[in-house]
Amino acid sequence: MIFGQETMILASFIEFLNHIWPAGLTMVLLGSIFAAVLLIASIKLKVKTDPKIEAINEVLPGIDCGACGYAGCSAYAKAVYENPELIGRCAPGGKDVSEKIADILNLQAGGGDVPLRPVVRCNARTEDKKYYADYLGIESCTAADALPNSQACKYGCLGFGDCVKACKFDAIHIVNGLADVDYDNCTGCTACVKACPRNLIEMIPFKNDDMYLVACRTQETGKQAKERCKVGCIGCKLCTKVSEMFEMDGNAAVINYDKYDEEKAREAAEKCPTKVIVKRGKNS
Repeated sequence: MIFGQETMILASFIEFLNHIWPAGLTMVLLGSIFAAVLLIASIKLKVKTDPKIEAINEVLPGIDCGACGYAGCSAYAKAVYENPELIGRCAPGGKDVSEKIADILNLQAGGGDVPLRPVVRCNARTEDKKYYADYLGIESCTAADALPNSQACKYGCLGFGDCVKACKFDAIHIVNGLADVDYDNCTGCTACVKACPRNLIEMIPFKNDDMYLVACRTQETGKQAKERCKVGCIGCKLCTKVSEMFEMDGNAAVINYDKYDEEKAREAAEKCPTKVIVKRGKNS
């Protein structure tokens, strides 16, 4: 009933205006009235953002990579303001951004000291791989992995570059059949990790500019691995005798980075018969 009365009043007002003003002027006046009403409503209904959230958003890189687990930098800024335990999740910003956020919130930065960066757990270039036949299918790792393909090793890098297409920062390329990370461009956004259908790309803590890894994750026996690839892990366990940082994940060795020791890793790399323990980073 109230809305009916308001409608009648508005109609009467319009009829009155039509009698004294030309239609054009009436429309201009009504437009101005409606604009004023909308402006007042927007001011009244505006959700106020805490200045600290805006300050956090300003120190974030602004690339909306999603590595923090949120849709973008503004969403992460709000989340970290509400839950300071999330400090340190901005991989591109690293320690510097973590410290700035902590300063805004009057806290000590608890994370971000060691950046996580991707490594490709395969060491086989084109000349190291063995093939049953020429692959003539779609040039996509996901497509090739879903169907029987010509590459003998079912754990190795397929080299079609799904990871390259996923990266927004030109930080990964296919070089001679193998994905190579450009650590100068890498932000740690994890897009390449999600793109690899064989789960070959892993995030590890880069305690140094260059880190050792076991660049193979085959689960085949040593004999089978030798038949399928020249540089794969054969599960000999020599590295595990050098240091407890090396552990066995099924038939392949893997590094426990909580126990990482640079010198022991170097020693194990020298003793590895297939040279599958390699160094990756800005200088490698």
